[in-house]
Amino acid sequence: MVDASSPLGLYLHIPWCRARCGYCDFNTYVTDTTNPAETAPYVEALRREISLAAKTLGARWVRTVYVGGGTPSLLSPIDLSRLVSSIRRQFDLDDTAEISIEANPESLSLDWLSDVRDLGVNRLSLGMQSAVPKVLATLDRQHTPGRVVEAVDWARRAGFDNISLDLIYGTPGESMADWETSLVTALSLKPDHVSAYSLIVEPGTPLAKRVEAGELAAPDEDELADKYIQADRLLSTVGLNWYEVSNWARPGRECRHNLVYWRSGDWWGLGAGAHSHIDGTRWWNVKRPATYVGRLAQSGSPMQGQEILTKTERHEETVMLKLRLAEGISAAELGDEEWERAEPYIRSGHLVASGGRLICTLTGRLIADAIIRDLLADDVPQRLWRAPDVGSGSTGMSIDATVPIPPQWVEALQQAESADGQAG
Repeated sequence: MVDASSPLGLYLHIPWCRARCGYCDFNTYVTDTTNPAETAPYVEALRREISLAAKTLGARWVRTVYVGGGTPSLLSPIDLSRLVSSIRRQFDLDDTAEISIEANPESLSLDWLSDVRDLGVNRLSLGMQSAVPKVLATLDRQHTPGRVVEAVDWARRAGFDNISLDLIYGTPGESMADWETSLVTALSLKPDHVSAYSLIVEPGTPLAKRVEAGELAAPDEDELADKYIQADRLLSTVGLNWYEVSNWARPGRECRHNLVYWRSGDWWGLGAGAHSHIDGTRWWNVKRPATYVGRLAQSGSPMQGQEILTKTERHEETVMLKLRLAEGISAAELGDEEWERAEPYIRSGHLVASGGRLICTLTGRLIADAIIRDLLADDVPQRLWRAPDVGSGSTGMSIDATVPIPPQWVEALQQAESADGQAG
C-alpha cells in the first residue's frame, strides 16, 4: 500500500537541445527555438500530468524535484514558474525541498539564473564535461572552457549555494594530463558536488559510428581505471567525498533526488519518455513529445506501458544499486549464499564488512559490476546494468509481484493502451 506520509521525488523531462551531443542516447530533440509560444503546449501537458499525479497519489510530501533533459535551461523563467507553481499547488512542497535543474553553460545568463533562483530552484547541475577544447569538440559540446567559469560565477552571484559539475572521462584522444586539467579546473570553481562518468559508447550514436569506422579509438579500460582513481584522489583531497560510485559531494550536498533512485524510493517521472516508480509499480511514458502532448490534451494518460517485477528481480536491483553507495548494503538484505560469494572479495580488499554492512572499497568500485554479478551468481539481466538515468529512466525500481496495482492506475494504463492503438 502507498504510504501517503512517505516522501516523493518528482522528475520533469525537458526534451529539447540546441544540438545533440555525439555520445548522447537520451530522449532528446534538436530545436532552433524554445520561445514560450512554442513550448506552451508541452509545459501545459506537464502541468496536466502534475495534476494527474496529485489525483492519483494525494497530497504527498515532495522532498525533491529534478528538472532534467535535454537542456532545461532553454526554458524561460516564465515556463519554469508555471511548473513550480503547479507542483506547489498540487503537492506538499516546502522550503526544505531540494529543487534541481540541469543546465548547459552556453545557454545561461545571469538574469536567467537570478530569475530561476527566485522561483525556489536551489540546486544547479552544470554540464561541464571537460576543460580541454579538443575533448569538448570530440564530444560535440557547444561551450568553451571559459564559459563554464563564467556560468559558475553567475550562479554564485544569483544566489546558488549548491552547484554540481558533470564531468566525462575516457573521451578518445583525452590524455591523463587532459583529465587532470579538467579536474583541477573544476575544483578551482569550488563546486559542492561533482559527478564523473566514464564515457560509454552507446550503440547507434554518432560517436559509436566513428569508433566503429576506426576514426576514433574505443575507451581503454585500464586508462579509465587510472582516471577514476585520479578523480577520487583529487576530489577527496578538497573535501568532496564519494557517496555513489560516480558521485562526490561535500557533506550535506549529496544529490537527494538521485538517492531516491538508488535507495529504491518513490518518484513520478513527468514528461515525454519519463519513467516512474511508486510503491512497487513501475511505468513509462510515450517517448515523442507530440504524442505526449496529445494524450494529455485529451485528458488521457501519457503512459506507454508498465512492469511488475518478481521478488527475485527486486532483490537483484537492491543489491546492484545499494552496492554502488558508500553506505553499502545491510547484511539483512543479502542471503547466506551471497555472503559466501562475497568472502573472496573481502579477503582481497575489494569489499569491506563494517557495522553489519557490505561496502565497496576504492578497488572494489573499479570492478563493482563484476562483484555484483558474482554475488548474484550471474543471474542479473542485462537491463539492470545501468543505474537509473535521470533523463531516460532506463532502470526503474523493482517490484514485489504480490503488491496489487491500485485501481486508478489500472484505469490509466487501460487508457494508455487504448490511445496507443489509436495514435500508434
